[in-house]
Amino acid sequence: MKKILAVSGGVDSMVLLHMFRDDPEVVVAHFDHGTRPSSKDDAEFVRKMAEKYGLPFYLGKAKLGENVSEEQARISRYEFFDNLAKELDGEIYTAHHADDLIETIAINLIRGTGWRGVAPFTRQNVRRPFLEPETPLFRKDIYHYAFEHNLSFRQDPTNIEEKYLRNRVRVKLLEIPFSTKMQLVKIYHKMNNLRTEIEGQIPEILAEYPYKDGFYKYPRAMFIALEETTALEILRAILTRERIPATRPQLRDFLNAIQNYSAGRKFNLPKDHMAKIGTKEFWILS
Repeated sequence: MKKILAVSGGVDSMVLLHMFRDDPEVVVAHFDHGTRPSSKDDAEFVRKMAEKYGLPFYLGKAKLGENVSEEQARISRYEFFDNLAKELDGEIYTAHHADDLIETIAINLIRGTGWRGVAPFTRQNVRRPFLEPETPLFRKDIYHYAFEHNLSFRQDPTNIEEKYLRNRVRVKLLEIPFSTKMQLVKIYHKMNNLRTEIEGQIPEILAEYPYKDGFYKYPRAMFIALEETTALEILRAILTRERIPATRPQLRDFLNAIQNYSAGRKFNLPKDHMAKIGTKEFWILS
Protein backbone atom coordinates (compact mmCIF):
# COMPACT_ATOMS: atom_id res chain seq x y z
CA MET A 1 0.00 0.00 0.00
CA LYS A 2 1.30 3.43 -0.91
CA LYS A 3 2.30 5.79 1.89
CA ILE A 4 1.18 9.27 0.89
CA LEU A 5 3.23 11.76 2.89
CA ALA A 6 1.41 15.06 3.37
CA VAL A 7 4.36 17.46 3.10
CA SER A 8 3.78 21.18 3.58
CA GLY A 9 7.44 22.13 3.59
CA GLY A 10 7.40 23.05 7.29
CA VAL A 11 9.82 21.52 9.75
CA ASP A 12 7.39 18.83 10.94
CA SER A 13 6.65 17.42 7.50
CA MET A 14 10.26 17.72 6.34
CA VAL A 15 11.31 15.55 9.28
CA LEU A 16 8.58 13.07 8.33
CA LEU A 17 9.84 13.05 4.74
CA HIS A 18 13.43 12.50 5.85
CA MET A 19 12.43 9.60 8.11
CA PHE A 20 10.53 7.84 5.30
CA ARG A 21 12.75 8.86 2.37
CA ASP A 22 14.06 5.32 1.74
CA ASP A 23 10.68 3.57 1.88
CA PRO A 24 9.83 2.28 -1.63
CA GLU A 25 6.10 2.73 -1.00
CA VAL A 26 6.36 6.45 -0.28
CA VAL A 27 5.01 9.24 -2.47
CA VAL A 28 5.05 12.94 -1.63
CA ALA A 29 1.89 15.06 -1.76
CA HIS A 30 1.63 18.82 -1.30
CA PHE A 31 -1.47 21.00 -1.26
CA ASP A 32 -1.17 24.68 -2.21
CA HIS A 33 -4.06 26.44 -0.47
CA GLY A 34 -3.53 29.65 -2.41
CA THR A 35 -3.81 31.75 0.74
CA ARG A 36 -0.64 33.82 0.25
CA PRO A 37 1.70 34.75 -2.63
CA SER A 38 4.59 32.69 -1.24
CA SER A 39 2.60 29.44 -1.24
CA LYS A 40 3.80 28.58 -4.76
CA ASP A 41 7.37 28.74 -3.43
CA ASP A 42 6.47 26.18 -0.77
CA ALA A 43 5.13 23.87 -3.47
CA GLU A 44 8.29 24.22 -5.53
CA PHE A 45 10.46 23.60 -2.47
CA VAL A 46 8.63 20.34 -1.68
CA ARG A 47 8.77 19.27 -5.34
CA LYS A 48 12.55 19.72 -5.39
CA MET A 49 12.96 17.78 -2.14
CA ALA A 50 10.89 14.90 -3.51
CA GLU A 51 13.06 14.96 -6.63
CA LYS A 52 16.21 14.93 -4.47
CA TYR A 53 15.03 11.77 -2.72
CA GLY A 54 13.81 10.21 -5.96
CA LEU A 55 10.18 10.10 -4.83
CA PRO A 56 7.00 10.66 -6.88
CA PHE A 57 5.41 14.07 -6.30
CA TYR A 58 1.73 15.06 -6.45
CA LEU A 59 0.46 18.62 -6.23
CA GLY A 60 -3.01 19.87 -5.39
CA LYS A 61 -4.02 23.51 -5.77
CA ALA A 62 -6.78 25.86 -4.63
CA LYS A 63 -7.32 29.61 -4.45
CA LEU A 64 -8.82 29.99 -0.98
CA GLY A 65 -7.61 33.55 -0.34
CA GLU A 66 -6.05 35.13 2.74
CA ASN A 67 -9.20 35.21 4.89
CA VAL A 68 -10.07 31.52 4.63
CA SER A 69 -10.85 29.78 7.92
CA GLU A 70 -8.62 27.02 9.26
CA GLU A 71 -11.55 24.62 8.95
CA GLN A 72 -12.19 25.39 5.28
CA ALA A 73 -8.49 25.05 4.51
CA ARG A 74 -8.47 21.66 6.24
CA ILE A 75 -11.53 20.47 4.29
CA SER A 76 -9.99 21.47 0.95
CA ARG A 77 -6.65 19.91 1.85
CA TYR A 78 -8.13 16.57 2.87
CA GLU A 79 -10.36 16.47 -0.19
CA PHE A 80 -7.18 16.42 -2.26
CA PHE A 81 -5.44 13.87 -0.05
CA ASP A 82 -8.50 11.60 0.14
CA ASN A 83 -8.90 11.59 -3.65
CA LEU A 84 -5.21 10.83 -4.07
CA ALA A 85 -5.44 7.98 -1.54
CA LYS A 86 -8.29 6.44 -3.53
CA GLU A 87 -6.40 6.88 -6.81
CA LEU A 88 -3.20 5.27 -5.48
CA ASP A 89 -4.86 2.82 -3.06
CA GLY A 90 -2.82 4.31 -0.25
CA GLU A 91 -2.87 5.76 3.25
CA ILE A 92 -2.21 9.36 4.16
CA TYR A 93 0.69 10.05 6.53
CA THR A 94 0.77 13.38 8.37
CA ALA A 95 3.37 15.00 10.63
CA HIS A 96 1.02 15.86 13.51
CA HIS A 97 2.99 15.66 16.74
CA ALA A 98 2.09 15.71 20.43
CA ASP A 99 2.04 19.51 20.72
CA ASP A 100 -0.30 19.70 17.71
CA LEU A 101 -2.56 17.23 19.49
CA ILE A 102 -2.62 19.17 22.75
CA GLU A 103 -3.30 22.45 20.90
CA THR A 104 -6.21 20.83 19.07
CA ILE A 105 -7.66 19.44 22.31
CA ALA A 106 -7.42 22.89 23.93
CA ILE A 107 -9.12 24.56 20.96
CA ASN A 108 -11.89 21.95 20.95
CA LEU A 109 -12.56 22.44 24.65
CA ILE A 110 -12.62 26.22 24.19
CA ARG A 111 -15.25 25.73 21.49
CA GLY A 112 -17.29 23.44 23.72
CA THR A 113 -17.07 20.27 21.64
CA GLY A 114 -17.51 17.96 24.65
CA TRP A 115 -15.70 14.64 25.16
CA ARG A 116 -15.10 14.22 21.43
CA GLY A 117 -12.80 17.22 21.63
CA VAL A 118 -10.36 15.13 23.67
CA ALA A 119 -10.24 12.51 20.90
CA PRO A 120 -9.43 14.41 17.69
CA PHE A 121 -7.43 13.10 14.73
CA THR A 122 -9.67 10.11 14.04
CA ARG A 123 -9.76 9.93 10.26
CA GLN A 124 -9.63 6.25 9.37
CA ASN A 125 -7.26 6.53 6.39
CA VAL A 126 -4.66 8.72 8.11
CA ARG A 127 -1.53 7.58 9.95
CA ARG A 128 0.33 9.83 12.38
CA PRO A 129 3.75 8.28 13.10
CA PHE A 130 4.71 11.03 15.57
CA LEU A 131 1.74 10.17 17.84
CA GLU A 132 2.57 6.57 18.69
CA PRO A 133 1.27 5.86 22.24
CA GLU A 134 4.61 4.80 23.70
CA THR A 135 6.91 7.20 21.85
CA PRO A 136 5.10 10.46 21.01
CA LEU A 137 7.25 13.21 19.51
CA PHE A 138 6.89 16.82 20.64
CA ARG A 139 7.85 20.00 18.82
CA LYS A 140 11.22 20.09 20.57
CA ASP A 141 11.94 16.55 19.33
CA ILE A 142 11.07 17.55 15.78
CA TYR A 143 13.44 20.53 15.83
CA HIS A 144 16.19 18.46 17.43
CA TYR A 145 15.93 15.91 14.62
CA ALA A 146 15.88 18.63 11.95
CA PHE A 147 19.01 20.34 13.29
CA GLU A 148 20.78 17.04 13.88
CA HIS A 149 20.27 16.08 10.21
CA ASN A 150 20.74 19.62 8.87
CA LEU A 151 17.30 19.65 7.22
CA SER A 152 15.98 22.60 5.24
CA PHE A 153 12.38 23.68 5.72
CA ARG A 154 9.97 26.51 5.01
CA GLN A 155 8.47 28.71 7.72
CA ASP A 156 4.79 29.58 7.30
CA PRO A 157 4.44 33.28 8.29
CA THR A 158 0.83 32.72 9.43
CA ASN A 159 2.15 30.58 12.31
CA ILE A 160 2.94 33.74 14.28
CA GLU A 161 -0.14 35.82 13.44
CA GLU A 162 -2.25 36.43 16.54
CA LYS A 163 -5.52 36.52 14.59
CA TYR A 164 -5.45 32.71 14.53
CA LEU A 165 -6.76 31.02 17.67
CA ARG A 166 -4.28 28.16 17.34
CA ASN A 167 -1.33 30.54 17.52
CA ARG A 168 -2.69 32.21 20.67
CA VAL A 169 -3.32 28.83 22.27
CA ARG A 170 0.19 27.68 21.34
CA VAL A 171 1.75 30.52 23.33
CA LYS A 172 -0.38 29.77 26.38
CA LEU A 173 0.48 26.07 26.30
CA LEU A 174 4.17 26.88 26.69
CA GLU A 175 3.40 27.24 30.41
CA ILE A 176 2.19 23.63 30.77
CA PRO A 177 4.71 21.21 32.38
CA PHE A 178 5.95 18.36 30.21
CA SER A 179 4.54 15.77 32.64
CA THR A 180 1.06 17.25 32.16
CA LYS A 181 1.46 17.11 28.38
CA MET A 182 2.36 13.43 28.59
CA GLN A 183 -0.75 12.78 30.69
CA LEU A 184 -2.86 14.52 28.05
CA VAL A 185 -1.37 12.34 25.31
CA LYS A 186 -2.25 9.22 27.33
CA ILE A 187 -5.80 10.49 27.89
CA TYR A 188 -6.10 11.12 24.15
CA HIS A 189 -5.22 7.52 23.29
CA LYS A 190 -7.70 6.17 25.86
CA MET A 191 -10.48 8.44 24.60
CA ASN A 192 -9.59 7.67 20.99
CA ASN A 193 -9.97 3.95 21.67
CA LEU A 194 -13.31 4.63 23.36
CA ARG A 195 -14.48 6.75 20.44
CA THR A 196 -13.52 4.00 18.00
CA GLU A 197 -15.47 1.47 20.08
CA ILE A 198 -18.56 3.69 20.25
CA GLU A 199 -18.49 4.50 16.55
CA GLY A 200 -18.17 0.78 15.82
CA GLN A 201 -21.33 -0.02 17.82
CA ILE A 202 -23.56 2.77 16.55
CA PRO A 203 -24.09 1.29 13.04
CA GLU A 204 -25.43 -1.86 14.72
CA ILE A 205 -27.88 0.27 16.70
CA LEU A 206 -29.04 2.20 13.64
CA ALA A 207 -29.45 -1.04 11.68
CA GLU A 208 -32.30 -1.93 14.06
CA TYR A 209 -34.30 0.99 12.61
CA PRO A 210 -34.43 0.52 8.80
CA TYR A 211 -35.92 2.86 6.24
CA LYS A 212 -39.66 2.20 6.10
CA ASP A 213 -42.62 4.05 4.56
CA GLY A 214 -40.43 7.00 3.61
CA PHE A 215 -38.67 7.53 6.95
CA TYR A 216 -36.22 6.19 9.51
CA LYS A 217 -38.21 6.06 12.77
CA TYR A 218 -36.63 5.91 16.22
CA PRO A 219 -38.16 5.17 19.66
CA ARG A 220 -38.42 8.10 22.05
CA ALA A 221 -38.16 5.74 25.03
CA MET A 222 -34.57 4.85 24.14
CA PHE A 223 -33.49 8.49 24.36
CA ILE A 224 -35.32 8.98 27.63
CA ALA A 225 -33.63 5.96 29.20
CA LEU A 226 -30.07 6.52 27.93
CA GLU A 227 -27.58 8.74 29.74
CA GLU A 228 -26.90 11.99 27.90
CA THR A 229 -23.48 11.27 26.36
CA THR A 230 -24.61 8.03 24.73
CA ALA A 231 -27.90 9.55 23.58
CA LEU A 232 -26.08 12.47 21.96
CA GLU A 233 -23.71 10.14 20.13
CA ILE A 234 -26.61 8.16 18.67
CA LEU A 235 -28.40 11.38 17.72
CA ARG A 236 -25.25 12.61 15.99
CA ALA A 237 -25.16 9.38 13.97
CA ILE A 238 -28.86 9.71 13.10
CA LEU A 239 -28.34 13.22 11.74
CA THR A 240 -25.21 12.12 9.89
CA ARG A 241 -27.33 9.40 8.30
CA GLU A 242 -29.65 12.18 7.11
CA ARG A 243 -26.65 14.36 6.07
CA ILE A 244 -27.53 17.03 8.62
CA PRO A 245 -24.59 18.65 10.48
CA ALA A 246 -25.18 19.66 14.09
CA THR A 247 -23.22 21.23 16.92
CA ARG A 248 -23.27 19.80 20.44
CA PRO A 249 -25.72 22.49 21.70
CA GLN A 250 -28.03 21.72 18.76
CA LEU A 251 -27.90 18.02 19.60
CA ARG A 252 -28.76 18.79 23.22
CA ASP A 253 -31.77 20.87 22.14
CA PHE A 254 -32.91 18.04 19.87
CA LEU A 255 -32.54 15.52 22.69
CA ASN A 256 -34.61 17.75 24.97
CA ALA A 257 -37.34 17.91 22.32
CA ILE A 258 -37.39 14.12 21.93
CA GLN A 259 -37.65 13.64 25.68
CA ASN A 260 -40.19 16.36 26.45
CA TYR A 261 -42.24 17.49 23.42
CA SER A 262 -45.86 16.44 23.23
CA ALA A 263 -46.91 14.22 20.34
CA GLY A 264 -47.50 16.02 17.06
CA ARG A 265 -44.98 18.81 17.58
CA LYS A 266 -42.11 19.50 15.21
CA PHE A 267 -38.52 20.47 15.95
CA ASN A 268 -36.38 22.67 13.69
CA LEU A 269 -33.03 21.13 12.74
CA PRO A 270 -30.03 22.78 10.99
CA LYS A 271 -30.07 23.44 7.25
CA ASP A 272 -33.87 23.91 7.16
CA HIS A 273 -34.63 20.32 8.16
CA MET A 274 -37.31 19.32 10.61
CA ALA A 275 -38.10 16.41 12.95
CA LYS A 276 -41.60 15.17 13.73
CA ILE A 277 -42.22 14.03 17.30
CA GLY A 278 -44.81 11.26 17.56
CA THR A 279 -46.32 9.54 20.58
CA LYS A 280 -43.69 6.78 20.75
CA GLU A 281 -41.35 7.62 17.85
CA PHE A 282 -39.69 10.52 16.07
CA TRP A 283 -38.42 10.86 12.52
CA ILE A 284 -36.75 13.36 10.21
CA LEU A 285 -38.93 14.95 7.57
CA SER A 286 -37.40 15.16 4.10
